[in-house]
Amino acid sequence: MSEPADASLDTALDAFLALVAEKGYGAVTLREVGAAAGLGVAELYRRYRDKPALVAGFLRRVDDAVLAGTAAALDPEETARDRLFDVMMRRYDALRPHKAAVTAVRRAAARDPALALALAPALRRSMAAMLEAAAVPSDGLPGVLRQGGLLALHHAVTKVFEADDTADLSKTMAALDSRLKGAERWAQRLDKYGKKDEAPAPAAS
Repeated sequence: MSEPADASLDTALDAFLALVAEKGYGAVTLREVGAAAGLGVAELYRRYRDKPALVAGFLRRVDDAVLAGTAAALDPEETARDRLFDVMMRRYDALRPHKAAVTAVRRAAARDPALALALAPALRRSMAAMLEAAAVPSDGLPGVLRQGGLLALHHAVTKVFEADDTADLSKTMAALDSRLKGAERWAQRLDKYGKKDEAPAPAAS
């Protein structure tokens, strides 16, 4: 019984993305999504209570696609920046077929603080998943800071991604690489100052 239900929910996400790409986020209603997916409003509502829930469902789908392509063992030659670059580029590859819908949702959230607030938890969960996929800890206060930093980086690179018409997303790759290098420099500085603070005090003479 669970497989048909899961298939119908995937169909609902596909219908939602197509409608948002066509009409914009604000113009789409749950009733329209249900009708396009062949679902009743009550059936759709049991899983997706509102449009932010549909966006969160889409983000989970993207997370799953990225995590599925993550190797079980780490390459000892790769740095954390290398791994994050690979993970985030796989994310943009997964987002690429839905670029119009992604752009519409981002623009709607930029105009509507309440929508941005509603989407924030799902976006943070996605960033935590990306950090973990890159073997970068995402828990505790340092993890929260890393999530916020990666989310800010993602927002900046997404704007380049939305306008990137190259076959290999080379503009997106360049923007991501530049941002990750900057983030790595800041992380190294913070680690340096942190180690200074942790150094033992000299013994009294």
